[in-house]
This record gives sequence, structure tokens and C-alpha cells, in this order.
Amino acid sequence: MRPARLAVLLDVCSVLVFVVIGRANHTEGETLAGIVSTGWPFLCGLAAGWVASRAWRRPFALRAAGLPVWLLTVALGMVLRVVSGQGVAAAFVVVALAFLGLFLLGWRLLARLASR
Repeated sequence: MRPARLAVLLDVCSVLVFVVIGRANHTEGETLAGIVSTGWPFLCGLAAGWVASRAWRRPFALRAAGLPVWLLTVALGMVLRVVSGQGVAAAFVVVALAFLGLFLLGWRLLARLASR
């Protein structure tokens, strides 16, 4: 699999894991419609992060790809949640930053360590 495709897949899976775990912790259920409703703002943010950072050039890079992808995923995800009438609490922003940071940067860090 090409590196950029693998990186996109890992990033999308990271966001979906965040959404599914969050919905399960709040007993909102894991219906497809619920996952889509909760996930689309973050997936849009993820796409914006990829485009803004041109992550396809160096998809495994922490600074060049990982940081902008992570921060735009969370920032735009929160903005889109507000615009769409979904709630955004300060604690949720902190949890999203921590979880998505761990996952979106974490797999890149593991890939870097494995390649050495």
C-alpha cells in the first residue's frame, strides 16, 4: 500500500475510534447514523489538515504532517460542531486534543521508531 493511502487510513481509523469510544462512554449508542453525525466534523477537519499541510508529501512526518493534521482535525471539528448545533464543552475540547493527539501523532511516532 502506498504510504499516503496507509496514512489516510490510519488517520481516519483514529478519528473513528475516538468517535465510537466517545459515543459508547456517553451511552449514545453506536448506530451508523450516530457515528456519522458525531464523526463528520472531525473527518472534515482531518481532510482540511491533510490539504493544508500537504500531508501526502511526507505522511509519516510528525511536524510536517502530524501536527497540522491533529490541530486542524480538532479545531475545525469543534467549529463545525458549533455551527451544526452540536455541543462543545471545554472538557470535550481537552479530551479531543489529548485523544486525537495520542492517536494521530502516536502512530506516526511508532512508524518512525519501527523504521529505525
